[in-house]
Amino acid sequence: MHVKKYLLKCLHRLQKGPGYTYKELLVWYCDNTNTHGPKRIICEGPKKKAVWFLITLLFAALVCWQWSIFIKTYLSWEVSVSLSVGFKTMDFPAVTICNASPFKYSKVKHLLKDLDELMEAVLESILAPELGHANATRALNSSIWNHTPLVLIDERNHHHPVVLDLFGDRHNGSSNSSASEKICNAQGCKMAMRLCSLNGTQCTFRNFTSATQAVTEWYILQATNIFAQVPQQELVEMSYPGEQMILACLFGAEPCNYRNFTPIFYPHYGNCYIFNWGMTEKALPSANPGTEFGLKLILDIGQEDYVPFLTSTAGVRLMLHEQRSYPFIRDEGIYAMSGTETSIGVLVDKLQRMGEPYSQCTVNGSEVPIPNFYSDYNTTYSIQACLRSCFQDHMIRNCNCGHYLYPLPRGEKYCNNRDFPDWAHCYSDLQMSVAQRETCIRMCKESCNDTQYKMTISMADWPSEASEDWIFHVLSQERDQSTNITLSRKGIVKLNIYFQEFNYRTIEESAANNIVWLLSNLGGQFGFWMGGSVLCLIEFGEIIIDFVWITIIKLVALAKSLRQRRAQANYSGPPPTVAELVGAHTNFSFQPDTAPRSPNTGPYPNEQALPIPGTPPPNYDSLRLQPLDVIESESDGDAI
Repeated sequence: MHVKKYLLKCLHRLQKGPGYTYKELLVWYCDNTNTHGPKRIICEGPKKKAVWFLITLLFAALVCWQWSIFIKTYLSWEVSVSLSVGFKTMDFPAVTICNASPFKYSKVKHLLKDLDELMEAVLESILAPELGHANATRALNSSIWNHTPLVLIDERNHHHPVVLDLFGDRHNGSSNSSASEKICNAQGCKMAMRLCSLNGTQCTFRNFTSATQAVTEWYILQATNIFAQVPQQELVEMSYPGEQMILACLFGAEPCNYRNFTPIFYPHYGNCYIFNWGMTEKALPSANPGTEFGLKLILDIGQEDYVPFLTSTAGVRLMLHEQRSYPFIRDEGIYAMSGTETSIGVLVDKLQRMGEPYSQCTVNGSEVPIPNFYSDYNTTYSIQACLRSCFQDHMIRNCNCGHYLYPLPRGEKYCNNRDFPDWAHCYSDLQMSVAQRETCIRMCKESCNDTQYKMTISMADWPSEASEDWIFHVLSQERDQSTNITLSRKGIVKLNIYFQEFNYRTIEESAANNIVWLLSNLGGQFGFWMGGSVLCLIEFGEIIIDFVWITIIKLVALAKSLRQRRAQANYSGPPPTVAELVGAHTNFSFQPDTAPRSPNTGPYPNEQALPIPGTPPPNYDSLRLQPLDVIESESDGDAI
């Protein structure tokens, strides 16, 4: 009861100023607000009232429209990019170098023997169809060819294309394969790789526009199948060792050798070596910009021992990157040509992106829902690692095995023809799937902070003809302790990597529209169109609160009146008087008059009307009892 009383008091006290009706509230607001339009609506005559009402309504609509535009612009989370230039001593970047050929042919020849013989037969069939058909009967490992063959597709008749096997021992839709292959080498035919699954019942064709591309991709696919079955430690031993590849090293004025490089195995390029990776030691600073204070290397790529069909490019693949980051050298590296001195001038760009909600970048990749298969290297997060981990994860889920070119999670196996006969078909479908790429791109996030090294590359022949003899003599003696020249221009690469200058650029994102911008624009539009300020908005909020309170008071009054009506409905006549109540308690034989009364017949319809006495009885009805809560409310002046 006390809670109800205090609630009623609170409602009334809050509502004493504006009034108890909506009209009183509106008049009070227009008369007291600091906004110009509503005041004129109250003060002017009828015609001007209508004009000022329309003007105020129009300008209020304009303000709301402008506010919606500014709020929408703010919630779009646009950024602005600022470029600043700084100057300081910087750490020298990590340098990764790899040989273009992943393995020495002399060490992997026994693994590739059957594949190389089959490759030679394929080339003979392409270059000389008659000779290739005659030699098709020689001893070849047909299991490799039967699993993933190369075919010719004769599309001169688009409605009935003919598929021809290169060796001519089987085909579809033709009975004289040799003649057809000879004709098919002309225009109108293309080479394709047939990929089958489910024991050859479901096949697709991967088409190529050039026979060079076709045989190269086919050989790499078959070599991947072979190398996937060899333990990684054996593959490391078959690649180029650091002591043979790195002939000379100089960083600034300090000599270095292959022991200053961290070896890692990269499936595309075999053994790679990283200088200044910063994993176990502090990153090396660069004393000064210029060639004399950079890294100088002389490398021997051993081109004479390249795998002939696996690698068609000779040179060194190198990449500059941050410390403790994994080098994705195949995608971000550059080539340095043999027989040249390649000078690389470095400029540094630092990128700083804003995170949520302005972009989807991540600081360390912890919120990326993809397992990082490169975590064993203890490197920092990068979007390249995420994309490749995502692809490998899809390979394991769809093909039940992992691809040889990417790290493998524990408990899984690399794909090969022996254990997973359908892997090539599954891998090709997954590689060509647009949905898979979009899924990985959508799930992976770019790094918020990144450092990019911009390179200026220049090359010159090295060594020159005048110095070629003595340089090769010295290098041969240092490498092989031989007085004869064992090196040649085809296998030597010289690199100079240095900072061009210590100026670095910082490309930083900042919020294009902050909260200060939003408030200033909202206030400017409101002041321009309505002549108001923040206090006017507070006044408008106040009238909304008063409107709510008036509504609550009216609802409470309505509920109380309904409750009183229900209470009166329980009596057939008027409420009992005090005399009747006293008589009921003192005289047990007293019975109140319950007979129905009619205003026309009087209180006693069967009898004559009694005469009115001279002296009226006391008006006991004035002492009629009332509910206790009503008495208390009236005593406090709070009855509604």
